[in-house]
This record gives sequence, structure tokens and C-alpha cells, in this order.
Amino acid sequence: MKKIYPDSGVELSPFTLKNYDWIINTASFGLYRGFIRKAIRSMDIQPDDDILDLGCGTGRNAALMLDYLSNKGTVTGMDVSDIMGEQFRNKFKNDKRATFILRRIDQPFDLNKKFDKIFISFVIHGFPHEVRQTVIKNVWGHLKPDGIFFILDFGEFKLAEMPAHHRFIFKKIECKYAFDYVERNWKEILKTFGFDQFEENLYFKKYARLLKAYKKG
Repeated sequence: MKKIYPDSGVELSPFTLKNYDWIINTASFGLYRGFIRKAIRSMDIQPDDDILDLGCGTGRNAALMLDYLSNKGTVTGMDVSDIMGEQFRNKFKNDKRATFILRRIDQPFDLNKKFDKIFISFVIHGFPHEVRQTVIKNVWGHLKPDGIFFILDFGEFKLAEMPAHHRFIFKKIECKYAFDYVERNWKEILKTFGFDQFEENLYFKKYARLLKAYKKG
């Protein structure tokens, strides 16, 4: 697949797509498992929630969400990669609560459905800022009144204030859009779309964050 954003890290190679979970586990020295469990626990998922997982990947996060859902709850995963989609479908082939949609999240879409919660994990930082705004518009249009948007991604910080060794690693592994993302005020950005009542959970000395934003009813 030809890259739309050559300077971004969100469009992955076929090898990375096929081995994504293993790569994340290895790169994080196994820390990702505990981290993502804590973040999803903090979402306060209710048994009958309908959840949209944008950039869902292999369904690893969706599997954790399903642990909190009853037979009436659902998780809809959306991703641009059919390689990820195949892994997602195989993971949930015996669970009708989980469905996969092959679609870009960075272009306008209409699913003809509203959700209680929408979740995006370490994806939105990899887009140019004008594209991030398209993602947020998609979220707003698919949330129920008083629905909740969750962004699990980097926190807000000044790159120049990072310890030197952390800054070196960040610059080595992240795309240029991430440098812009971390220095923006995301609560103020989300307010311009109508979101309010923000809550946040910080991880890894504030360098990662679960930001929770409510859609005004």
C-alpha cells in the first residue's frame, strides 16, 4: 500500500503488520501488557456499552474491552490494514460482540451508528494536524450524546525539557508529527469541537496519557 503520509509512522510495513503485537511487546520489554490493561481499566466500561476502536490493529485492545462487556455490549474495530483485519477476525471468530470494518479513520466516514465510547490508541499523533481534526470530526459524529472520547497516546510535554536520553530515544523512534503533537494543548483543541469535562490518567512519568473527553449532551 502506497503511503499517504511518508513522514508518518502510522502506515506500517507488511512485516510489522503481521508481527505487530510481538514487536510492541519486545520493544517495550514486556511493559506494554500491564500499561494497556491499566488504561482500559480506567475507561470504566459498562456492560452494555457500544465501543468504537479506531486504528484497532490486531484486536488486542478490543479483547481487553470485551472482558468488561455483557452479551449486549459490542466492540467495533476499524483499521486501514486488511492484514490487521484478518488477525482481528480470527481472534474473535467465535465472539459476535466484536466486528471489524476495513476503512481509513483519517477520511470522513458514516457508520450509521452512534457509540457510547470511542477509543484511539497511539495513532492520532502520527497524522498531520489538519488530518487529526478530520479524525476528531469523525469521532464527534459517531458519539451518542454524553458519549466519551478516549485518546491513549503521548502526554503533553516540552521536548526540550525531556531528559537527554529520553529525548534521544523519542527522536529516533518517532515521526516528525509526534514532535508537534506532544506540545499542543489537547483539551483546548477538543473544546473547539464541543468536548468538555476532561479527565486524564498519566503513565511513564507523564509521557503517556489516557485523555477522557465528554461530548456535550
